Amino acid sequence: SGLTSVEISNSVTSIGEAAFCNCKGLTSVEIPNSVTSIGDYAFSNCSGLTSVEISNSVTSIGEATFNGCTGLTSVTIPEGVTSIGKEAFNDCTGLTSVTIQEGVTSIGRNAFGDCSALTTVTLPNGIKKMPNAFRGCTGITTINIPAKKTDYYKKRLPEELHQFIVEMEPEKKAKKK
Repeated sequence: SGLTSVEISNSVTSIGEAAFCNCKGLTSVEIPNSVTSIGDYAFSNCSGLTSVEISNSVTSIGEATFNGCTGLTSVTIPEGVTSIGKEAFNDCTGLTSVTIQEGVTSIGRNAFGDCSALTTVTLPNGIKKMPNAFRGCTGITTINIPAKKTDYYKKRLPEELHQFIVEMEPEKKAKKK
């Protein structure tokens, strides 16, 4: 597999199931604004992948999409995404930080399972479902959450993670003219 970079054209609206699965030489991916969904296993086992730019147009990340992408060190899930599939980033053992922006309401089971290097997680306001999303993430030291959301997230995170919850200062909203 000699593929090292992929340019996805602006006419593409979805990245199909297992599209780049096992492309171990692939180092970076930029998902353009035309794409709304990333299919199951699309980048599974792309162990050379060190950078993924997911555009705001993406609304869903499928099951095991980035499973085993051990080269990824940080991931930002943009505002357009509402759901992250189960095991989406499972076994991304190089991942140290994850930022999930407003918009995501559900994170699938083991979405970040066994991301053993993960230390910092930033969660938005309204994640309703996140069953065992961080199972096996033994390195977590900080879970940043919005102000006044501690009780909300204590109900949704396993007890052993409660000690790492940190409330962020509310962002000053610019006054609309």
